[in-house]
Amino acid sequence: MKKILAIIAVAAVAAPAYAGCGKKVASVGTLSSYDAATKTLTIKVMRTNDPKANKKATKITLTPASKVMGDATVDKLVGQQLSVISEHGKADYVVPLIAAAKKKK
Repeated sequence: MKKILAIIAVAAVAAPAYAGCGKKVASVGTLSSYDAATKTLTIKVMRTNDPKANKKATKITLTPASKVMGDATVDKLVGQQLSVISEHGKADYVVPLIAAAKKKK
């Protein structure tokens, strides 16, 4: 009986550790502006996997854990297309999109 109660107690303590949201939103669009003071990206969204997202413009905040892929800095990406993976309005990854190179014949 003591073993069963111990297992139930351990399960009750451990269960909330797995109860995170984990919802990631992928947005593709053009970076309209970047505010360095508040570290906020304003993106004109073309495509997103979130049906509730505002498709006109979305504001996403950069955090210390946010990663910008490639060599470019965010302030130099204004006006270019990019993809942002975020969770609850905070960016996880910022990926600049580049056009595919034309094939030579």
